[in-house]
Amino acid sequence: MNPRTRLWLVAVGLAGVAALLVAACLDLPHFGGDRHPYGDRAVHTSLDRHTANTIASVNFDQRAFDTLGETTILFAAVVGCVVLLRQTRDEHRARPAPADVAPPVRRYALLVLPVALLVGLYVIAHGQLSPGGGFQGGVVAATSLHLLYLGADYRALERIRPVGLFEVGDALSASAYLVTGFAGLIGGTAFLANTLLPYGTFNTLSSGGTVPLLNAAVGMEVACAVVVLLARFLDQAVEIEEENGK
Repeated sequence: MNPRTRLWLVAVGLAGVAALLVAACLDLPHFGGDRHPYGDRAVHTSLDRHTANTIASVNFDQRAFDTLGETTILFAAVVGCVVLLRQTRDEHRARPAPADVAPPVRRYALLVLPVALLVGLYVIAHGQLSPGGGFQGGVVAATSLHLLYLGADYRALERIRPVGLFEVGDALSASAYLVTGFAGLIGGTAFLANTLLPYGTFNTLSSGGTVPLLNAAVGMEVACAVVVLLARFLDQAVEIEEENGK
């Protein structure tokens, strides 16, 4: 296929997407109006399935398959990062230099670390009840561990952050999301359908059916993925050793 034909195909495709986008925008409810069909349906379904946080209901129930795609993209990004940033034969790790951090910042980092970690875990656990969820809480929990790099040094961070375990945790968490979906198929319903567990009492940790399970799986997957990504980027402080030993 020559470049001219490819350009024509791209132009036709973009024109079609533009036409669909314009048609969709013209049919949107007016800003500030009282007609919000998608919002009304989402809220009704969320309350019907005892999920207090409508956003969590959309992410892990009404559009759980889309969330699976987002989780898979993050997992694939981590795998690609691990492969591309792996240590090669002509590299060796240099001794990490201590971070030049002011003493007040060190004390503050050590003080905030357990609080930030607790907040991240709380946001994950209460994702179906209050604003937040697995994605947000996972990032908070993962980055909170790296406050130890500011509060102490890189070796202290390595001791509490065994990268191999977090890589396994990333894979297991992503698999747990899939297993929950397949459990619905085994139970005679659709993939990722929220019919596997009872909906429970509204506004409690056990409410929402499978929403808490999927939210927790995503929270742990995001936390492990961010830890692995940051570890690989930080480990790039390596020294290239030439073949002649210079």
